[in-house]
Amino acid sequence: MMLQRLDSRASPHKAAAHVETLFERGRAMNPRVRSWRDMRVWVIGASAGIGAETARLLMHKGAHVALSARNRAALTALAADSADAFVLPLDVSQHADVLAARDQLLEQWSGIDMVLVVAGAYNEMRVDSFDMQVVDQLLNVNLRGVFHCLDAILPTLLAQGHGGVGIVSSVAGMSGLPKALVYGPTKAALINLCESLYFDLGPRGHPVYLINPGFVETRATANNNFAMPGLISAPQAAREIVGGMERGEFHIHFPRRFTNWLRFARLLPYRWYFSLIHRVTGL
Repeated sequence: MMLQRLDSRASPHKAAAHVETLFERGRAMNPRVRSWRDMRVWVIGASAGIGAETARLLMHKGAHVALSARNRAALTALAADSADAFVLPLDVSQHADVLAARDQLLEQWSGIDMVLVVAGAYNEMRVDSFDMQVVDQLLNVNLRGVFHCLDAILPTLLAQGHGGVGIVSSVAGMSGLPKALVYGPTKAALINLCESLYFDLGPRGHPVYLINPGFVETRATANNNFAMPGLISAPQAAREIVGGMERGEFHIHFPRRFTNWLRFARLLPYRWYFSLIHRVTGL
């Protein structure tokens, strides 16, 4: 569904005033989101799971939401929930797709207030099933795909002088875990990337959000055959993400009873860490 054109270039002072009404500063690492109403949010990876539920929640809160993923039919069905939704199919692993979608979005909106990169791929892998084809797939989506998005959006955010970016990584990136031989390292890279981005964007007033979900009920986790402590639903995950952004958090991680435990475990000596993870997962 197409939404009304929001032309910030025609009136830069009005656009700046609009942004000030949406954010407020405080002691948080990022400006707090005061209101989502009329905010222009691009959700990349919105066809299912966490991305779809986060997009749905933002639309419910009054945001103008652009929906991107490969599955056009799923995006169209989601867009039916809001008159302010804009469907932009793309494949994040294809750089040209992302750039073309960015150009189409700017023709429609003329500016972007927030970009959430949720797109990701998940495959279990251990050393006895090592597969370079799967390695390349995960690298192309989870890592190169994110850089494709950054290449598309950073010039726009810097030129307009406002706008933030959130990247969904995973607790699997916090430390090495069984069955995450490739998935984990791609997510670890995203954690490092968000920290580096904050050094450059934070002082300029651009929010940066590092989002580390724990286990969430999605198609990706449906086939896991090991214990998943703190498992939550995708709508719960969406509420955690949106709530963390509203509070101005940099590191949004959930469910905290699990993620804080894992962060503590990472501080243990390796002998204790490996033993603990083995006992908890059974792997």
